[in-house]
Amino acid sequence: MQKIIVANWKMHKTIRECEEFIENLKPVVIDANVTVMLSVPFTALSQAVKSAQGTNILIGAQNLDYHPEGPYTGEISARMLKEAGAHFVIVGHSERRRLFYESSEIVNLKLKAAMACSLQPLLCIGETQEERQSGQVDSALKIQLGLSLFGISAIQLSTIMVAYEPMWAIGTNLVPSKENLFAAHRLCRRLIAESWSVNVADSVPILYGGSVNRDNASELLGVQGVSGLLVGGASLSIESFSSIIRTQQTLNYS
Repeated sequence: MQKIIVANWKMHKTIRECEEFIENLKPVVIDANVTVMLSVPFTALSQAVKSAQGTNILIGAQNLDYHPEGPYTGEISARMLKEAGAHFVIVGHSERRRLFYESSEIVNLKLKAAMACSLQPLLCIGETQEERQSGQVDSALKIQLGLSLFGISAIQLSTIMVAYEPMWAIGTNLVPSKENLFAAHRLCRRLIAESWSVNVADSVPILYGGSVNRDNASELLGVQGVSGLLVGGASLSIESFSSIIRTQQTLNYS
């Protein structure tokens, strides 16, 4: 399975800035044995898809509404994203859960809406600082995975990516130890195996997200069970994001 490097630009970059970034990224990903994905703002989605045509760069969105259509001012549906050319969509990011009070039940509806329109979901899960300090990491991940993936078939699950993204690591320059990161990824695979099968669990890419940068990328990617990285702030700079991609390319040949 190729490693996956996903950029989450959040509320950054205009259409022009997206175009420039993709043009500068093209030579970096030529012949790269890495799957590179960009989560761009809604306003830049269509143009980003056009800019990435003919490359191995996949373009996606950062959120969606689970309703197919209706009186939901400011929202955007899976069908709209698909028509705009999106390949994937982030669902359940910690900022959506924390700032917009999205529950795992809502995340579950969004997952199903995305898959109904052939969008590949990237499901984000992760514990809070309080849950980490009180030894509730396992129970927090079990609850989030169970509720978020409720009613999902084995076939559907094989199309989903998961990102373990502890809330306390977002934008803090703090990352889990290698031991804790390995344990979290192993737990996620075990939980999936228990509810579906070992084969399904082995087929699901489980990424890590949270304060990823060019300095720690190699160590994070080297942890057994980590399928790739979800990169936030460090993905806004072409230099730092390219460095992270090249880090994985170097690991491929080491």
